Amino acid sequence: MAWPPPDGDPPPTRSAPRSSCAAPISGTACSSTRSPATSAWWRLRAEPTGSEPGWYAEFGELVPAEVLAALTDALVAPAPAEPANPLPGLEAADWLIDGRGAAASDPPGCRVERRPEKGDGTVPWREPDRTSWHIEVRDHPGPSAAGPRIWHAWCDGNTPEHLVTAFITTLADRAPLQRGMYHRTAHGAVHKPSPLTPEQVVEAHAARLAGIRRQARGVRRQPEAVTPPAKENTTRSTARR
Repeated sequence: MAWPPPDGDPPPTRSAPRSSCAAPISGTACSSTRSPATSAWWRLRAEPTGSEPGWYAEFGELVPAEVLAALTDALVAPAPAEPANPLPGLEAADWLIDGRGAAASDPPGCRVERRPEKGDGTVPWREPDRTSWHIEVRDHPGPSAAGPRIWHAWCDGNTPEHLVTAFITTLADRAPLQRGMYHRTAHGAVHKPSPLTPEQVVEAHAARLAGIRRQARGVRRQPEAVTPPAKENTTRSTARR
């Protein structure tokens, strides 16, 4: 069996993890359990509210923790005031932008596509239509044939744009990920000795979690907007004579 296996073909000796969690602020549920139909191991689902539609996103088993964490961190942080768009981050990382609604990393391996809610093909970047997002990473793609899929991600058309942007921007970041030698999530990446010690990696991770907790507590403490009661009509009606 090839190692790492394609996204939908985990080793038969490993059982799929089953767990769940919930974001207390956004009302979003997260679950971890393998779906043979879509080869997804991680799922995020937000229930609809009175003002916002529900949304759904899923991710393959080998999605890098740092990339997925960018989305979940943004989930508990205040939403940005300005509309988010992942395209500037992809352009800054020198990805190859296809005006028809796709982008590919250089060197190849990662691909991002804007897809219509119904039908096939992609949706051009300039069109403001609501689209779903499909991200796919393949190992050692050749010039004429794609290599085996490592992992995928899919976000439906209602997924908040700033969450998609956080995920894709982190995916395009050229900063190296910290991995142990021969770790199964390293794939075919170039291995170089890290200048960081294991203790420094753990400290950086702990600092990130502490910062997210502070943000979450700050959002919880924000008072909800209260609509003032309507003023009573003090105008007296004219008495009948």
